[in-house]
Amino acid sequence: MTLIVGVRYLITSGFFGWLTGRVRPGLYDRLRPQMRREIYWSLVSAAIYGIPAGLVAWGWDSLGWTRIYRDISDYPLWYLPLSVLLYLAAHDTWFYWTHRLMHIPVWFKLAHAVHHESRPPTAWAAMSFHPWEALTGAFVIPVLVFVIPIHYAALGVVLFIMTVMGVTNHMGWELFPRFMVNGKLGNWLITATHHQKHHDAYRGNYGLYFRFWDKICGTDIGLGRFGNTR
Repeated sequence: MTLIVGVRYLITSGFFGWLTGRVRPGLYDRLRPQMRREIYWSLVSAAIYGIPAGLVAWGWDSLGWTRIYRDISDYPLWYLPLSVLLYLAAHDTWFYWTHRLMHIPVWFKLAHAVHHESRPPTAWAAMSFHPWEALTGAFVIPVLVFVIPIHYAALGVVLFIMTVMGVTNHMGWELFPRFMVNGKLGNWLITATHHQKHHDAYRGNYGLYFRFWDKICGTDIGLGRFGNTR
């Protein structure tokens, strides 16, 4: 599982890194030493993420301990998208509060400073965490599969969204069109323009998928400074 997580990271970040070179040529030219550091820390994080993922795979396939199900008729079809939303909401909640915790000076210095060494972040920075910080995120989805029923294909959708949003929110330019980012959808979903402001200000905009917690807790500091591609 560690290998799978690492390869998934390399493929996804590699693709969006390549896309950056095509859409924004030269954007990463001066950041190559930084990108090597991001890849190193990300592969360390992949090793950590792979351990609970492997335990889940073993517990599901061999022991049937988890609430992952194969037969799509076990739950109503409407539950498929709902289960994805439940997982994303739960993950986003955990991420928001642990991320805020990481900005308390003692925790920032101990762990989160590694992630903020990426100035500005690149497509390789999504998993660039100190091991202590990686541990805070490694067990979220593995714990949820013991609590909330989910079809294995829906779980794949959750992991896909988690990976793609993690990478695209860090790659230093906005992938999504201006009308979406500045419209009603962008008012609640997090994209690079929103997360870049966090990396610029070192505060606020702590969410992962949604702006919900930032808005109700008064930590939403708006959108970043760079423009959209379309």
